[in-house]
Amino acid sequence: MKKNQKGVALILTLILLAVLSVMAVSLLFMAQAETWSGMNYRLMTQARYGAEAGVQKAANFIQSTSYTAPTAAQINTNFNVLSSPVLYNGQPAGLSANTSIGANNYPISSDTTNFATAGTGSLTAGNTTVNYSAYAKLLSIQSFTGYPAANSSVVEKWEIKSDGTVAGVRNAKVRVSAIMERQKSPSFAYAAFATQSGCGALSFGGGGSTDSYDSTSITYSGGNVVTQSYGGNVGTNGNLSASGSKTTINGSLSTPRAGTGSCSTNTVTALSTNGNASVTGGITELPQSVTYDTPPAPTPTPTNTAMTVANNNPSCTGIPSCSLTNGNNDMVITAGTSSGSATQLGALTIKGNLHFAPPAGTAAGSIVYINVYSLNSNGNPNIYIDPIPGTSPAQYAQIVVNVAAAGTIDLTGSSLSNPSMIPGNFQILYGGTSQVTINGGTQTASLIYAPNAPFKLNGGGNLYGAVVAGQVTDLGGGAIHYDRSLQKQFYQLGNYMLSAFNWEKYN
Repeated sequence: MKKNQKGVALILTLILLAVLSVMAVSLLFMAQAETWSGMNYRLMTQARYGAEAGVQKAANFIQSTSYTAPTAAQINTNFNVLSSPVLYNGQPAGLSANTSIGANNYPISSDTTNFATAGTGSLTAGNTTVNYSAYAKLLSIQSFTGYPAANSSVVEKWEIKSDGTVAGVRNAKVRVSAIMERQKSPSFAYAAFATQSGCGALSFGGGGSTDSYDSTSITYSGGNVVTQSYGGNVGTNGNLSASGSKTTINGSLSTPRAGTGSCSTNTVTALSTNGNASVTGGITELPQSVTYDTPPAPTPTPTNTAMTVANNNPSCTGIPSCSLTNGNNDMVITAGTSSGSATQLGALTIKGNLHFAPPAGTAAGSIVYINVYSLNSNGNPNIYIDPIPGTSPAQYAQIVVNVAAAGTIDLTGSSLSNPSMIPGNFQILYGGTSQVTINGGTQTASLIYAPNAPFKLNGGGNLYGAVVAGQVTDLGGGAIHYDRSLQKQFYQLGNYMLSAFNWEKYN
């Protein structure tokens, strides 16, 4: 080896060791970075889940009985509802368990106290404690008169924000926000809605059909209401069974069920058809079942006292608010002007012509009430819905007939005539579970609200209006003509919904 080459191996070895050392240090730093990155991700995820827990706790509180919603009077007195967010004392109205997001500013002290407790808490994640605290800001609020109980109901829209924090050497903080709202929805959004969840909850056959009209702008042809071959939507928590070549739902089917074809207890499909029956508007899958409140029981409860409208020489003996008309051949029962002063009837059997009428002097569109134990007919009588006495042109009130849950409703063979063709002018409310049967006709305009009972449209006649029942059956070729104006009347509370989730890392 030459003298000038001595020590080269040592130099190369040192260079190689230096390179390896640099690589080792780099790997150590990379491993440390990955470790910290994984830890950061874990802490951030834990903080986010904690923040989501805060959102859920706040949402659960607002939906619980611990929360007292403002009354209509409190809304009018305390809030500026023309602003969004809603203002109270000139500042955004809100409930707070986290003053770093927003302050408590709400007129109901129990709500502020209870929310401060419900909207904060902690979760254990391994050796880590995740804390959360929430704030709910009121974006909008509205009161309305609910249906079937004419009580004041409130719908609200809230923005909920929640911070999730993990404290320690490497702390983490995440803020999650969501929108929670409860809307009002039409009680009669469908031509027919069946609350049962099984097969054949809706049954149409023999040419049974639905379509629609608008009672605010009725046109006639040959003395009959002109209907349109759309808008006859139906809904159910279960299945629609449709059969027959002429059976047509001129609208959509709404249900939380999915699929078409054979329906069984184990597999409840949305739609089962045969014989070329059709649903022209297709199937809309609901996110959840629809709940309808049971109508309040008539107060006081009607007694099961037999009362009969005779078909010859009718007598008002023993029948309240009764008078005779049409040469004393027809009977008139006059409704009461309030639910507390409703006309009280027993087990009413209708064999002769009967008129339901509002009192003289009633304002057009007002609600008048009749409480009855049961409502049955035989012998093909005519049932008339009369206008307000003395009005010309004829004006009508909303006649509400509340039937006791223990009673029955069977108007088979009778003919119901509501010349106004406004279904809200004759409403039957029933909280029981017995079969409800109504005959259709050229002027049978009515609302049937019996969410726990099976309903049958008898024969091949027409029903103008809408039906809410446990089960709806139309197998005789009858038609349900939905009144589209019902979309803007008779509201009930809808379900709560959480939406618009967002999150961000927050320091």
